[in-house]
Amino acid sequence: MIMHINGPLQFLATTARGIEPILEEELRSLGAGNVRPTGGGVHFSGTMETALRACLWSRTASRILLPIRRSPVASAGDIYDAAGEVPWEEHLSPESTMAVTFSGTGSGISNTMFGAQRVKDAVADRFRRLTGRRPSVDTVAADFRIHCHLSAGELEIRIDLSGESLHRRGYRLEARLAPMKENLAAAILLKSGWSSIASGGGTFIDPLCGSGTLVIEAAMIAADAAPGLFRIRWGFLGWQGHDRALWQSLMEEARCRLDAGLRRSPKCFGFDADPAAISAAVENGNRAGIMEVAHFEKRPLSALKPSARMRPGLVLTNPPYGRRLGSGDDLGPLYAELGDALKRHFTGWSASVFTGDPELGKRMGLRAHRTNSYYNGALPCRLLQFRVEEEWFVDRERLDRRAADIRLEKVLERWGDAFMNRLKRNLRVTGRRARRGGIDCYRLYDWDLPEYPLCIDVYGDAVLVRPCGTPDGRGSDKSSRRMEDALVMVAAALEVDAAAIVVAGGGRGVRRPGAGGALEVHEGAGRFTVNLYDGTGLPLEERSLRETIASLATGKRFLNLCCGTATATVAAGFGGAAATMSVERDAVVIDAARRNMALNGFTGDAHLLSVAECIEWIASSGGSYDLILLNLPPREEPRALIDAALSLLAPGGVALIAGGPDTAVPIPESHPAVAFEDISRRLLPFDFSRTPDVFRCWRVTRSGDPVGIP
Repeated sequence: MIMHINGPLQFLATTARGIEPILEEELRSLGAGNVRPTGGGVHFSGTMETALRACLWSRTASRILLPIRRSPVASAGDIYDAAGEVPWEEHLSPESTMAVTFSGTGSGISNTMFGAQRVKDAVADRFRRLTGRRPSVDTVAADFRIHCHLSAGELEIRIDLSGESLHRRGYRLEARLAPMKENLAAAILLKSGWSSIASGGGTFIDPLCGSGTLVIEAAMIAADAAPGLFRIRWGFLGWQGHDRALWQSLMEEARCRLDAGLRRSPKCFGFDADPAAISAAVENGNRAGIMEVAHFEKRPLSALKPSARMRPGLVLTNPPYGRRLGSGDDLGPLYAELGDALKRHFTGWSASVFTGDPELGKRMGLRAHRTNSYYNGALPCRLLQFRVEEEWFVDRERLDRRAADIRLEKVLERWGDAFMNRLKRNLRVTGRRARRGGIDCYRLYDWDLPEYPLCIDVYGDAVLVRPCGTPDGRGSDKSSRRMEDALVMVAAALEVDAAAIVVAGGGRGVRRPGAGGALEVHEGAGRFTVNLYDGTGLPLEERSLRETIASLATGKRFLNLCCGTATATVAAGFGGAAATMSVERDAVVIDAARRNMALNGFTGDAHLLSVAECIEWIASSGGSYDLILLNLPPREEPRALIDAALSLLAPGGVALIAGGPDTAVPIPESHPAVAFEDISRRLLPFDFSRTPDVFRCWRVTRSGDPVGIP
């Protein structure tokens, strides 16, 4: 069918995977309607003004496409016929240059270049029939671009209003090594909360700025600068449906907004030890027209410190991570130095680090309160977000001395009994429910009271306390006393010795036994070995997931991919699984998994374990499984791994895909008969009611599958 330009219009904004939610909100703010995200893009409706605003103002889109025809096709000839029926003479002139981009395969098209050629031939032949002339092809700087997508036997033909990708703002002529695309830079700025920080007058700093992309994008957001304001080439300029007067009015509005924004914008700073990088950053900033609010300076990371005139704001950087620059083995000290600088000088600031190696991020000595997955080109990366706050330093030896002689009454006199009462109440309610279920590992306290930002987990006779924020009152002495007194109250409320309390991330003075610290705990009939000092053993937030697996496993062949310590495999064994296979790439972790399996009597040929990369194991495994659990690793590309895992799912089988709280699972287009359902909330354990987004889980079934999730 032909989509009439004069009627209500439907558009597609494309972007990199993972950025769709940010683009969705951006399009809503630009007046788009019927906003609907899809893999790698967002559909929306509106007028041509809506689309032109998106071209000019979207910071995260790659292209704005206008669909003009959808046709069912069964062969390459059908593609030619469908493209030839479009009235191209209404869209471009024979004197124009054109280019065709084609994506997707099927219906006799196994090569996208062949698909593009069939569309080009159809356009050219139509013009020859009607005018005796035809547009020429220019793949580099075409006046008019056609975008075609073939999927499930349907061809959609679109006009590319953008021309070249929207990430090309026009200011970056020289890119240093390992450049980041401008729309990705804008996305991680927006995800880090820079818009609200900037509106409040906060300062932006990139201490490893390179050619300045993050600083320039931050300055453009703060100064209300349209990202497309300095672009020269646009796809719609060669389109005969383009409204030039409308475009000029939008450009004039953008220039006025920039003039006003520059007067109120906070400063954005970029530092780098490389003088050539600073020179390139200054040149790029000048071309972007934001040097009134951006400042670049040669400064080593060792000298990173805010000046007295800087209001607390956001530190955001994209350090090297061994994929393009340097090697991971050499970069640990760089991340440690960055973390030390943040802790020493940036209390009260927000901080984000974009890295392809989250293990390097751990070298900073700061706990990320939120992580998000994105791609920098083909590289899977993580955005680690931190709140730089006063640390709760705990001197364990001092605590031991004080715990022997301090009176609980003195602690309660200082802080009151609200915390003690909450612990006792939770023991009555949560503890009793756990004990009735045969569970001796559970979350007792989850930052219930704002003035006691702690997570407290009970593991049998041991207690794990994890600081997750900053107490009221500044100053390390007061923070330390509040923490030590909190532990005295924990010991008293739970009636345990202070030595049985393990503090995770407690800072200086906390003894951390190496190989020691292992203990055996119970969950129903299961027995597991955990180590509170390194956090391995039994993920409490996945308890309901294990119960679900046990309920589904009777007589089934169970596959546990990226199995960790195989706690889910143990659950499948107790559920009566006919056979289990657990795959994990870390040999140390698989040893712990083997111990857990043996501890519960699941050994022999019916219960196998393998040390391997999951996707490689799948490729060589063969066979099929009735029940599959896939734990998505944080640094893996999920699409290929999900496709591979589902290739082993037997007819009528069920797969469960689990991940962290920020995991976004794409629905594989290669499995049209598979249904995805987000069951995360239904698998929330009773003791995690205060953190409903603690983890994500999707149930995957084939059409007509009779098996259900309890």
